[in-house]
Amino acid sequence: MITKVDIENVISQQMRVMASSDSYPREQLSEITIPYPDFAYIISGIRRCGKSTLVGQLLQPLAEESIYVKFDTPRLYGFSIEQFRLLDAIIAAKKAKYLFFDEIQVVEGWEVYVLGKLDEGYNVVVTGSNATMLSKELGTRLTGRHIAKSLYPFSYSEYVGYLNKEYCASSLRDYLADGGFPAYLNLGDEEVLAQLTEDVLYRDIMVRYGIKESMPLKKLATYLASNCARLTSANNLRDVIGVKSSQTVIDYFSYLSDSYLFHFVSKFSYSYRSQQLNPKKVYCIDTGLQSVLTTSFSQDTGRRLENMVYLELLRRGGEINYYAERGSECDFVVSHKNKVDTAIQVCLEVDDENRTREVKGLLSAMSAFDLQQGIILTENQTDTLIEDRRQIDIVPVWQWCRR
Repeated sequence: MITKVDIENVISQQMRVMASSDSYPREQLSEITIPYPDFAYIISGIRRCGKSTLVGQLLQPLAEESIYVKFDTPRLYGFSIEQFRLLDAIIAAKKAKYLFFDEIQVVEGWEVYVLGKLDEGYNVVVTGSNATMLSKELGTRLTGRHIAKSLYPFSYSEYVGYLNKEYCASSLRDYLADGGFPAYLNLGDEEVLAQLTEDVLYRDIMVRYGIKESMPLKKLATYLASNCARLTSANNLRDVIGVKSSQTVIDYFSYLSDSYLFHFVSKFSYSYRSQQLNPKKVYCIDTGLQSVLTTSFSQDTGRRLENMVYLELLRRGGEINYYAERGSECDFVVSHKNKVDTAIQVCLEVDDENRTREVKGLLSAMSAFDLQQGIILTENQTDTLIEDRRQIDIVPVWQWCRR
C-alpha cells in the first residue's frame, strides 16, 4: 500500500536530483513554451533518450512552483488512480502551478487525472515511452487538449556539442559508430545499449502485448537492424523469424515502431492502399544501437549514413517517404502541408560507378514534384550539377546537419 508519506519521500528525492542536475541543453528545449494554458505537453520517445533530462531542464527555473513525479520507479509500484488523491494533497500543500509527470502511462487512468488538472488551471508536462499507449489515451480523453513532442537520442549537432568535437567527416564517422544515447556516450560500454534493447523488447513489447516466445521477436529485431535502409515486407520474413502468419510479423512491426526502436517508411503514393501494399524501408532509432543489434560484420557505412539522415529529417518535421517509379528511386521525399518540397538522395560518395543511378533517381523525383533543386548528401563531397535545367547540390552530411 502506497501512503502519502511514501509519495512525499519519492517526490522530495526526485526533485532534489532534478533541481541539482547539470546536463547538456537539448535542442528541443527552445521549442517548448511553458506555461501553455489549457494544454498538456506530451513528450514521448524511446527509453534512455533523455526525456527525464529534458524535463529537468524545463523544471529547474520553475522548481519552487513545481511538482515532479517519475512513476516508473519501484517505490511507486502499484500506484493506482486512487492514489492521485494523495498526490492532490501534496500539490495543494506546496501550492504548485507546474506539474511534471514522468512515465505516467504506467498508471491506468492517468489521462483522466491529467484532464482534471488542466481543468483546474495547472500547467502539465507528461512523458512516456510508448507511442500507442499515449496516442490511444490522448485520442480518447485529451483530444484538443495536448501538444505532442517527440524526443530522440542526440542528433549529430548535439553529439558534436556534447563531446566538444568539430563538424567534419571524422566526427561524422564517430557519430555513425557511437550513436546518440547519452548514457553510452558517457560510459562507452556497449552493455548499456544491449540492456536498453532488452528492456525495450521485454518490458515495452513482450510484457505489454503478452508475447510468450521471445525468439521470433529478437530474430526480427536483429534482421531489421542488419537491413536498415533496405526494403522489407512482412510476407518475406515469416520463415526468417519462424512464425506461421504474416499478420504476426505485421503486429511485431507495429510493436517495434510503437516502442520507437524501428521506423518504417512508406513509398510515396497518393493512394493510401498503395502505401500499405508496397514494401517499406526500415530505419533504426540510433546508429549506435544498430551496431549492437546487427549480425553484419560489414560497417555498411553508406546505409548507416542514410539511417542518420532519416533521423535528422524526423527531427526537422514533415511527412517522409521514399520515391520509386519506373526503375528510379530517391531515398527521401519530404512533404509539408501535403506538398512535397524536398528531394534527397544519400550515398557515401558520388563516383563514376554510381553517379548515373543517383542522379537519375533524384531527377525522377524532382520532375514528379516539379522541384528545381535537389540534394545529394555524402560523407564529405561538395559540388553542384545542372541536369535538365534542375540544380543538384552535393553536400556533406556534417555540413547539412550544422545549425
